[in-house]
Amino acid sequence: MTAALPVLLPAAPRTAEQVSAARGRRIVWLLPLLVLTVVALWFLLADPASAAPTAPTAPTAPTAPTAPVVDGSGVDINVGGNSPSQAVTLILAITVLSIAPSALLLVTSFTKMLVVLSLTRNALGLASSPPNQVLTGIALFLTIFVMGPVFGDINDVAVQPYLDGTITASQAYDVGEAPLKTFLLDNTRDDELKLMIGLSGEEKPADEESVSMLTLIPAFVLSELKSAFIIGLVIFIPFLVLDMLVSAALMSMGMMMVPPSVVALPFKLLLFVMVDGWALITTALVGSYS
Repeated sequence: MTAALPVLLPAAPRTAEQVSAARGRRIVWLLPLLVLTVVALWFLLADPASAAPTAPTAPTAPTAPTAPVVDGSGVDINVGGNSPSQAVTLILAITVLSIAPSALLLVTSFTKMLVVLSLTRNALGLASSPPNQVLTGIALFLTIFVMGPVFGDINDVAVQPYLDGTITASQAYDVGEAPLKTFLLDNTRDDELKLMIGLSGEEKPADEESVSMLTLIPAFVLSELKSAFIIGLVIFIPFLVLDMLVSAALMSMGMMMVPPSVVALPFKLLLFVMVDGWALITTALVGSYS
């Protein structure tokens, strides 16, 4: 009679909860082992010398400073000599350019020439011919032509010596003011100069050289406007006479509805061209400053 063999039954499959629990137990056992391994490696790889304290080093005594050696082989940092630096020159150039429009109107012949040219255009009865840009350009170049010697003197006695470093900025202003002041005094009427001296409330200057620029500049501008209006009046008279003749002729012919300015304009242009009006006006303007 044979013994019965035990029947091996297959194990029941584990659930997800059982698998997670088994994995958690393994991780719990592995964490202490990992920590011990890291600590052991840290002790093995650590430098024994870094753990041992080192003895402090004694401080060294300070050394006495040595006097600088002065000889001729030093570096000269004054590259441009006594001339002003580029930054100062640039600032002065920007300042001059910022006040250039005001200076062009107040201390040059530009105002007088532009007013005379505008009055000439009005006397001809032309509203926009020549244009304002053309009249401004003509006045500007005539101003440069008239003021050329003055600007040349200022450049020779003030600007170039200052750039070379031979004089200071205050000295350059003093010597550069002299040519401009001479030009203003030569072209300023005594009546306007006395008027501005009285309005300023300052004492009467001993001579013309002691007149301040704050008084001389407005007197010069008033004198220029007065001269420009006088020249404009002289220009207006022949054209006004021509307008009156044309108007009388139209009234005598019974053509009272025809504007006299339309009929007189060709005769004005003919008269202006025949006498070479632009040359006469230019000659009179430039000659008034000689």
